[in-house]
Amino acid sequence: MASVTVRGGCLCTAALLNFAFVFISGADFIRFLSFRVIYHNITGETSLCQDSISWSAALQDSSVLRSLLVDVALLALFTLQHSLLAWTPVKQACQSVLGSLNRMAYCFTTALALQILMNYWQPVTGAPCLWSVRHAPWSVWFPLLCFVAHFFCWAIICSILLMFDYAELLGIKQVYYQCLDLGDPLSHKSSGEQRFLSHFRVPVCLELGVVLWLLPALSLDRLLLALTMSAYLALAHSLDKQDLAFLCDRLSSKVQLFNEPYRDTPLKEE
Repeated sequence: MASVTVRGGCLCTAALLNFAFVFISGADFIRFLSFRVIYHNITGETSLCQDSISWSAALQDSSVLRSLLVDVALLALFTLQHSLLAWTPVKQACQSVLGSLNRMAYCFTTALALQILMNYWQPVTGAPCLWSVRHAPWSVWFPLLCFVAHFFCWAIICSILLMFDYAELLGIKQVYYQCLDLGDPLSHKSSGEQRFLSHFRVPVCLELGVVLWLLPALSLDRLLLALTMSAYLALAHSLDKQDLAFLCDRLSSKVQLFNEPYRDTPLKEE
């Protein structure tokens, strides 16, 4: 009994440490995608690009090509990790070896790949911007509008993750159920929900797309990042009419649930 308790305590500690690492990586990712570019555009501390240089000269610059090559390698590492571990044969093999730790390991490796990408990312400052808002008054107002839009997009993303059972998405619930000998939490969900989650495990496509593209200045390295992640988001799910019907049914049930207290409340007699 003591060994079971010690094992459960170790698993719970590992799950909480993994949650902290994923949470910190998520905060760093928000800074990397949104506030770094917008902050530099507002303050003008460093130039994100050189408009005085022609595209032909920039694409022949060895430093520009070297930075792009490093960035392509980092994006390839992230997409390979995210796709390979989600591939059904690899996923089944990892499940047979790791058991309840499989989802936690997937989130840990995803956060680790993101940390590598963010820390070794090479900004391309020796090439022109594809667009740059630099004329008054939009040079001040447009970055502020981008900041507000990004803030609301990240707030929506966090809300959606909370609605989509973030404890199960991060692997915490799997460990908790394992300690209580309740099996896989996904098996307790309905068949429609299981099917929906298998087709749509990245529920932030539209909002993340806005974050990737709505910027006051678009540099060459950011174009590469936005194109790669947008393509990956477009291919990350395979929703169909049955999934849409399930989602509409769940939304309708939630609306009815919120309306029930008002429906059941008796009217006061005058």
